[in-house]
Amino acid sequence: MKSTFSSRRKTVARRPPRQRSAPGIGWSGIGGILLLLLAIVAGGAFAYFYFSTPTRPTLDAQTLCPLTGPQGITVVLVDTSDDLPETTRREVLGMLEDMIASLPPFFKLDIRVLDIAGVRSRSLFSKCNPGDGAGLSEWTDNPRIARMRWIDGFRKPAADAVKNSIASAKANSSPIMAAIQDIAIDQFTSAAAQNAKKTLFVISDMIEYTKDYSQYPRAGDLSFLRYKQSPAYLKFRTDLHDATVNILYVNRQPKGPPVIDGRAHMQFWQDWIVDNKGKFGSAKWLQGA
Repeated sequence: MKSTFSSRRKTVARRPPRQRSAPGIGWSGIGGILLLLLAIVAGGAFAYFYFSTPTRPTLDAQTLCPLTGPQGITVVLVDTSDDLPETTRREVLGMLEDMIASLPPFFKLDIRVLDIAGVRSRSLFSKCNPGDGAGLSEWTDNPRIARMRWIDGFRKPAADAVKNSIASAKANSSPIMAAIQDIAIDQFTSAAAQNAKKTLFVISDMIEYTKDYSQYPRAGDLSFLRYKQSPAYLKFRTDLHDATVNILYVNRQPKGPPVIDGRAHMQFWQDWIVDNKGKFGSAKWLQGA
């Protein structure tokens, strides 16, 4: 009996352990895993677009400029002391319309005319380009609303200001220096403007004519020395804060010998800009006479 029991025990010990079958996943389990993977991929894609898209600054509701200040400032001063020749008028309109269309987002555009009675300048339009919605992600922004804001708040009123800027004021004086000084104080002096790219376009015949200083031949030569000896030098001394100044010359001289020596006149204004802490950008004669 003892040997029989031992042999049975050995036989039982030799039996391999019974395998337990793994529970089946089934189609519902596979579907759940796929949905989980899809959610992870979608979340990763959203996170990529969200964090890789540049953050749009918060804009002021009235000026459409970033609350921290514009990234750039472009000022256009139109001399309205006399009529623009028709050819010049058409060229100026085209240039200003191109300027509106190409202004970078979050740059301010300020369109001004001479305020001859006040001996300063007068702003017709001053707002930032809020962006036209191009390149915005549907995930993080609303391109359609941005486009409407650009058209209604910036594009249309800027175009209206351009048309109004070329209306003549018919005056016997031309305080160009005072107008530029006014622009520098209003647009280039604030702390928010210090890091912004600053540009000034002056559309004018550039013939300064006030009681303090005149550039007409009967008043004297065009040397900078004569200007420095006039009351206008200290009165209109200006800090342009490194703004780049571009001159678009309007030819209002009558037929016959030129009233103003063009080369000497251009040199005077280059000297004036540099003396007033600005940068001379360029000078161009507009078409028409």
